[in-house]
Amino acid sequence: MVRAFRGMRKFDKYRENLREHNGEIWSYSTKVAEIKDDGKLHQLGWWSVTTQKHINYAAKELGLELVR
Repeated sequence: MVRAFRGMRKFDKYRENLREHNGEIWSYSTKVAEIKDDGKLHQLGWWSVTTQKHINYAAKELGLELVR
């Protein structure tokens, strides 16, 4: 489940470290992916195992295909 708060979404899992804001996915304080006009989540580079879990989880929760 995703929760919206003042234009920012927090996810139930990874609640403190993962959020979506204005079509951008943030892991800790780093922008790691963007929702593009094609309706897909585009990953911005290669990340640690933990950050990749965040990106994969966000894509699944938002119902978006992940483009690496």
